[in-house]
Amino acid sequence: MPDNDTTAFLDGSPFAVVGASTSRDKYGNKALRVYMQNDRSVYPVNPRAEEIEGLRSYPDLMSLPEKPHGVSIVTPPKITEQIVDDAIQLGIEHLWMQPGAESPDASARARRAGINVIDDGSCVLVALGFEDKS
Repeated sequence: MPDNDTTAFLDGSPFAVVGASTSRDKYGNKALRVYMQNDRSVYPVNPRAEEIEGLRSYPDLMSLPEKPHGVSIVTPPKITEQIVDDAIQLGIEHLWMQPGAESPDASARARRAGINVIDDGSCVLVALGFEDKS
């Protein structure tokens, strides 16, 4: 059963996955695909890919064609800190730091900016029910 933070995160559109990967074995790819499997509008964000899973990829949050409702972050903590700065600047309201992406400093800054932050080790793959069909 999702908690209130998770419900608020999932109760909107579109989404972005920062750290989306072209490799289907990587968590960043699975996070992107779980949104797609659930018919959610999602943008992959990866500065080194032009396309991921048939979707145009964007180099950063600032390049997206619209502001995402929620951002799943699948990056090392140092990169997460930079992403939070971009999210604050863009006025993004929901961030989900996937397991391994958490940064206590970034979480604190995001919360001070009024952002709903999920950083408790929970996983979007579990929340949306990922099916590995690769």
